[in-house]
Amino acid sequence: QVQLVESGGGLVQAGGSLRLSCAASGSFRSINSMAWYRQGPGNEREMVASVTTGDSIELADFAKGRFSISRDSAMNTMSLQMDSLKPEDTAVYYCAAVMVVVGNLETYWGQGTQVTVSS
Repeated sequence: QVQLVESGGGLVQAGGSLRLSCAASGSFRSINSMAWYRQGPGNEREMVASVTTGDSIELADFAKGRFSISRDSAMNTMSLQMDSLKPEDTAVYYCAAVMVVVGNLETYWGQGTQVTVSS
């Protein structure tokens, strides 16, 4: 069984910062990539940032210059530092990971953590 657990969400004023963390645990052989997605009220889920095993990073346009992603492969954890937050960043943020499980690539999702940015 594989688990992804997010933490670090909360309420912050516009212009503030939050740091989200994601920890992977369970029976998997390796992690190929990890990513953060978000889903705001009435919106579809969208990718925020991703990082691969080779530390190749991709950021959504809205995240560039404000958000940064990092990964600790040894600890199977990932973080998202969010600065200069805006009310439109309000969303449920999900951690996702592509893992090798019993020889197959599988995608797993966390339960999500709420981020609310007040104006």
